[in-house]
Amino acid sequence: MGSFDNMKKHFEKGGKLEKLYPLYEMFESMFFVTDKRTITGAHIRDHFDIKRLMFFVIIAGLPALIFGMYNAGYQYYLSQGLTPGSQFSVFDCFLQGAYLVIPLIIICYAVGGFWEILFAVVRKEEVNEGLFVTGFLVPLIVPPTIPWWQLAVAITFGVVIGKEVFGGTGMNVFNPALVTRAFLFFAYPASISGNGVWIFSDKTIVDSFTSATPLAVAMDVSSGNIIDVLAAKGYSWWNMFTGLIPGSIGETSTLLILLGGIFLIITGVASWRIIVSVFVGGFIMSSILNIAAPSSSSFMALPFSYHMVMGGFAFGAVFMATDPVSGTATNVGKYFYGFFIGLLAILIRVLNPAYPEGMMLAILFMNAFAPLIDHIIVSRNIRRRMKRAAN
Repeated sequence: MGSFDNMKKHFEKGGKLEKLYPLYEMFESMFFVTDKRTITGAHIRDHFDIKRLMFFVIIAGLPALIFGMYNAGYQYYLSQGLTPGSQFSVFDCFLQGAYLVIPLIIICYAVGGFWEILFAVVRKEEVNEGLFVTGFLVPLIVPPTIPWWQLAVAITFGVVIGKEVFGGTGMNVFNPALVTRAFLFFAYPASISGNGVWIFSDKTIVDSFTSATPLAVAMDVSSGNIIDVLAAKGYSWWNMFTGLIPGSIGETSTLLILLGGIFLIITGVASWRIIVSVFVGGFIMSSILNIAAPSSSSFMALPFSYHMVMGGFAFGAVFMATDPVSGTATNVGKYFYGFFIGLLAILIRVLNPAYPEGMMLAILFMNAFAPLIDHIIVSRNIRRRMKRAAN
């Protein structure tokens, strides 16, 4: 603590490094709890600060990240035509996966941190902690083959346009991590979707290896039972639930995502109302599509249990839809917010042949409507209370 105290005078008003005070404050607050306390105003007064909230989100996502690193290495060796066990080991997968994934994390934190610090210095404000989660989540929602320069451009767009132009952390309308992914999807679609995403080299890929994700396979089914076709491609429900399949780094293992969700619910970081409502909305829409499906080979015939373990549905429900800034704040509003996210995600995924996903667009769409939902709920409560008071 003495080192920080000795340096502080140089960053305070009148010091030679006064303009860089936000940078000093950022490093100090990373190691020590602030002594600032709320005295007046409508503020929550408890021990749960933003840093602790961000830290819990990262803890919840670590299992998905670690498994994603292993899976990235596993898929890499499969794409070379190698056989698991005899030609590469678990350690080899982790080592290769770390080589692919860690640079993405470094890029997100370095580039995103640069913009966060720059805006804080210009505005003469404290550096917000929001980047801790954004820089952690973005690598989890992109494939490990994403070009580094594209990721750097995308995280710049996500932080600057998705958050800083609105005033910084706590003021953004849309989830910055999803804004980053949306930019990648529309600016560089070949790098984030399609069968070529999971091909790691220019070598000839063996015929038994497919780089297509389960969603891409399901979208292309034209005959036979869709569940049987997925299983024949190696995408049984259990394989997709555990996560040893092609996909974005942190989105493949539904098992670990749900474990992270349980942790977030227990700690009070994520709203169980939103998570449960997302799954309910997805179940209802998939059930409607099942009834309307023209045949068992149609994507519409896929049951919700499969939708849940494919693509980014589970990850979006647990880590993206529950963003406390871009989501709804009222308890009743959270039910509607989550329900329509699940509903729209399945609707877009199944009925839009150009976009066999849906979760990203569904959450961003509902981010825009979150303030309206809260306004309607609050206005309704005010009218009801005024009516009761009048009587």
